Amino acid sequence: MADLDDLRSRWVRALLATRDDACHPDPYRYADALLRRWQEPQRRYHTVEHLAAVLDHVDVLETYADDPDVVRLAAWFHDAVYLPERSTNEERSARLAERALPEAGVAQDTAAEVARLVRLTVTHDPAEDDRDGQVLCDADLAILAAPPSAYAAYTAEVREEYHFVPNDAFREGRSAVLRQLLALPRLFRTPYGQQHWEATARYNLSGELEMLST
Repeated sequence: MADLDDLRSRWVRALLATRDDACHPDPYRYADALLRRWQEPQRRYHTVEHLAAVLDHVDVLETYADDPDVVRLAAWFHDAVYLPERSTNEERSARLAERALPEAGVAQDTAAEVARLVRLTVTHDPAEDDRDGQVLCDADLAILAAPPSAYAAYTAEVREEYHFVPNDAFREGRSAVLRQLLALPRLFRTPYGQQHWEATARYNLSGELEMLST
């Protein structure tokens, strides 16, 4: 189980590093509101554990980012709205960031950048010069390079989130997602991701696709 107190502290550090002054509401209030979202009952993979893992991966990749704390805020918001039956989760999460961050004391242009990064997680295909986008997308996709047991647990949790989808339809949809990812020239855009995660992730994705095809 993720350490919620540690997550609260990590939120406060990122928020204080990006907002314009200290004369704003208690930052812990926003952490608690976001953590409530990340603990909603419909989640199986997109939980506080996923949030903590993405933040950990941003820490690993922070030297490749132009503004690591903006990326950290985007990590907090990237699945803040998550309903498995909806296809608008990323957009709704981005709009939440656009509303909540200025209220929390973050400048409008910074909030807009956080929202832009959140929207990138629809395709995980940042531009070649988008260093912050590359770090967020790599951190979000790092699970694809997990060891076999962790990758199997991830795929099982994703299936649980889509429990309402019949097996044949799920296989078809999931296979399409895997093919889309495998068709990318590179899954990971940072040098670290390419060196440490790319080959394992492609192996995992190809194995899952083969299993779904049988």
